[in-house]
Amino acid sequence: MSHDDSGPWSGSAIPLELLRTPPPKERADAARNRAAVLEAAERLFAEHGVAAVSMDQIAAAAGVGKGTLFRRFGDKSGLAVALLDARERVLQEAILHGPPPLGPGAPPAERLTAFVDAYLDYLLKHLDLVRVSETAAPGARYRIGAYRFWHRHVAILLDGVPDPDHAAHALLAALAAEHVSALLPELGEKRIRAGLRRLAERCQD
Repeated sequence: MSHDDSGPWSGSAIPLELLRTPPPKERADAARNRAAVLEAAERLFAEHGVAAVSMDQIAAAAGVGKGTLFRRFGDKSGLAVALLDARERVLQEAILHGPPPLGPGAPPAERLTAFVDAYLDYLLKHLDLVRVSETAAPGARYRIGAYRFWHRHVAILLDGVPDPDHAAHALLAALAAEHVSALLPELGEKRIRAGLRRLAERCQD
């Protein structure tokens, strides 16, 4: 790449492959507890909405102690991150090894549009979960490991513009869950998607 590492979020010196969300490594009993918690959380969130479900309800439904749940996931945002983990890996794998234009083999402009569409699909499907994971604390979105992957991918596709790292952050800002949640009732999915595609085009100028 022609640009260098210009900040803590850029990851410009790190190959994109190494920024993939790794699968969890854990003992068999811990894996069983994790699976039970995530299944219970996913079911309860789907039935009642993320905001209406408490950690106590999730622990009871999963058959684990509250202490186990809090030690493992911390809070609801930690659960949201864990639930999104596998879904993020699917999108990351498609970017790295899937067919074009989302995967390798298409021009950068086409890949960028394909990424915007694919990420928006993922976001809209899991909007409440992503919003919880991104807004748990100031700057939480930028500390999520997957964000470094999305940012690095977009910056690579924007290589050649004056500051691809900043341009990548600017485009991803428009894909923040809080932002999309606020615009969706007023603009609707179709207008948001069209606007994001136009923004992706302008980022390449």
